[in-house]
Amino acid sequence: MATPHDPYVRVRGAREHNLQDVRVDIPRDTLTVFTGVSGSGKSSLAFGTIYAEAQRRYFESVAPYARRLIHQVGAPKVGEITGLPPAVSLEQRRSAPGARSSVGTVTTLSNSLRMLFSRAGEYPQGAERLDSDAFSPNTAAGACPQCHGLGRIHRTTEELLVPDPGLSIRAGAIAAWPGAWQGKNLRDVLDALGYDVDRPWRELDPADREWILFTDEQPVVTVHPVRDAGRIQRPYQGTYMSARRYVMHTFADSRSRTLRAKAERFLTSAPCPVCGGSRLRPEALAVTFAGRTIAELAGLPLTGLAEVLSAAGGGDTARVLTGDLLARIGTVTELGLGYLSLDRTAPTLSSGELQRLRLATQLRSGLFGVVYVLDEPSAGLHPADTESLLAVLGRLKEAGNTVFVVEHQMDVVRQADWLVDVGPLAGEHGGRVLHSGPPAGLADVAESATRRFLFDDAPAPVREVRTPSGWLRLHGVDRHNVRGVDASFPLGVFTAVTGVSGSGKSTLVGQVLAGVLADRRTADASEPRAELVAPGCASAEGLDAVDRLVQVDQRPIGRTPRSNLATYTGLFDVVRKLFAATDVARERGYRAGRFSFNVTGGRCETCQGEGFVSVELLFLPSTYAPCPDCHGARYNPETLDVTLRGLNIAQVLDLTVESAAGFFADAPAAGRSLRTLLDVGLGYLRLGQPATELSGGEAQRIKLAAELQRARRGHTLYLLDEPTTGLHPADVEVLMRQLHGLVDAGSTVVVVEHDMAVVAGADWVIDLGPGGGDRGGRIVASGPPVDVARARESRTAAYLRAALHLE
Repeated sequence: MATPHDPYVRVRGAREHNLQDVRVDIPRDTLTVFTGVSGSGKSSLAFGTIYAEAQRRYFESVAPYARRLIHQVGAPKVGEITGLPPAVSLEQRRSAPGARSSVGTVTTLSNSLRMLFSRAGEYPQGAERLDSDAFSPNTAAGACPQCHGLGRIHRTTEELLVPDPGLSIRAGAIAAWPGAWQGKNLRDVLDALGYDVDRPWRELDPADREWILFTDEQPVVTVHPVRDAGRIQRPYQGTYMSARRYVMHTFADSRSRTLRAKAERFLTSAPCPVCGGSRLRPEALAVTFAGRTIAELAGLPLTGLAEVLSAAGGGDTARVLTGDLLARIGTVTELGLGYLSLDRTAPTLSSGELQRLRLATQLRSGLFGVVYVLDEPSAGLHPADTESLLAVLGRLKEAGNTVFVVEHQMDVVRQADWLVDVGPLAGEHGGRVLHSGPPAGLADVAESATRRFLFDDAPAPVREVRTPSGWLRLHGVDRHNVRGVDASFPLGVFTAVTGVSGSGKSTLVGQVLAGVLADRRTADASEPRAELVAPGCASAEGLDAVDRLVQVDQRPIGRTPRSNLATYTGLFDVVRKLFAATDVARERGYRAGRFSFNVTGGRCETCQGEGFVSVELLFLPSTYAPCPDCHGARYNPETLDVTLRGLNIAQVLDLTVESAAGFFADAPAAGRSLRTLLDVGLGYLRLGQPATELSGGEAQRIKLAAELQRARRGHTLYLLDEPTTGLHPADVEVLMRQLHGLVDAGSTVVVVEHDMAVVAGADWVIDLGPGGGDRGGRIVASGPPVDVARARESRTAAYLRAALHLE
């Protein structure tokens, strides 16, 4: 019976997504963890039902006009929820922060520091007091006019753009230009403009060389392509773009990391000569506090900044503002991030660092009596960092809050006051609450997939460590906090790279190692490969042994509901052809394009095939609501008339991967895609599930599945960044079988990983540290897991010993 002071949040009749009329009571003022395999329904219960209902109740208090828009989004499918306080959500979704985003902007500490300089700074004699915006490099009032607030100037030279002046333009003298048709087009445009594209570059007139490489003009000219035998190529209007303009445009605007990396090879980067890299106008740099400019304070580690602020004097205004800053810095340093500086750009941070910065910002709000709903706060964290996270979550609870956490990390589950286990399996085989009570009670629930990992301490079967077939060695790695490191990666084995957050793992693997191999792949095969290295590496050996690089990260497979699992894997092409081959489609003259929601014809034009319409809320981020005409089907009624074995195209897209595998059992082309998705544990996802609903871990496994479909040629090196993020231990076992299978087939797998069960099962471990930031960046141990587990300087060793059940 619910009372006005009900100590429980009581959920009745929850049917969101795959939830099966769930009824559950969860005590308030506790740390409650929701567990279950991926796709079991735990997020649907915690976020899709409980948090969504709290959000809906809050929206009821807003203006009627805004409330009308919000109602389009819809209420959660639940009969009743009682005893529910206001809720705050913190979803740990990966993002791609821009170059202007920094530690200061993510935590909003920069706002407070700018206010301190504006109100309590020491101004030059006669200078006007500046608004806080004048101390921001991201505003017109504060940005250095020369570098526009970026702090660095990128330039290029003739030597970089034309490395071999003995070549003619037609033979590829301008190395910075793109390949394939676009490069040929630029050469043909130059030819049409009257320049000699067959003469060696060094013999061209210097004025012509200058114009070809550096002009800002973009003349348009009629191009008459040379006709190939059997091909008719009509004249067209071609626009010229200089080599510098192409490189700068690609570097600044391209979404392709490969293209940006290639463009960067033709650029030099130096601190802005006007602001010296501080990004600010001279007027802002003339103001000081405690004898330092705002740029100097922003460049200090947070622990150093706190020391300066603590020692600073000043009037009442300064004391109030510094006190607020110190309290907020304290929350960040408590989460182990005191080594970061406010001006550290967000793209250089690891995912674990970004997550904890956002969590620290939420924790500092000082709310009490609310429900915090957190989505895998331990994702991307080393076990040592998870301990500090648990301490902070405990303080949140002690302050009078209820903490609901969706989590897979068993160390977090063991610290919970209450456990809600959802399952037993994923999708339609899940959606039931198997246990709601203290964690110890799960030991009696036989069908729980979580029980074995929470209580079974039996050591894993001993696996014989593979012998490397060769080595890939990097010499003189010098990037971010990785300084002067030599790293050796064994080939033909499974390698795990470990270390606390900020120790340099992603820098070494995701940037330097991947960059070396990517440069080797895109460069001319005649060049000496040992010299083809990425920025931050002096030289490399063993590159010839790797024929192909596959880098699988957790970036989204798409940013709108238009992108989904079927389109990304190529499965949708097969499905559309099968629909076009039906009798009804042939009678009506429908081709495969009719069944695409990305082109006009068969799609619903109200939502233009997205199935959703964007709802713009002026005071909140925009959200998506089902299309009022097609109700999410994406297609017009005529297209939906066509069926394949009783299902229309929208119903097929609504099938789970597991169901689709049976539905397309007699279609080999579709079966191959579906089998690989099942093999990486994604059987619960729907074929048309929008990319916006996928976690980073799911996106990574979809990319891996797409790669596994391809025929393997030569020795492939797979690089994966925390592939177990967002995975239940049972799903980790499925994924590891696939990755070890790649190694058994002759490939090399390198993973950046915090899951000690994965590290314990590796053939080779490279541990970075010992700490983060300036206290990290060194290889403190490397070798088989048993050897690294005994390394005295390694912070990973103790957790690895426990995973290996060593004394």
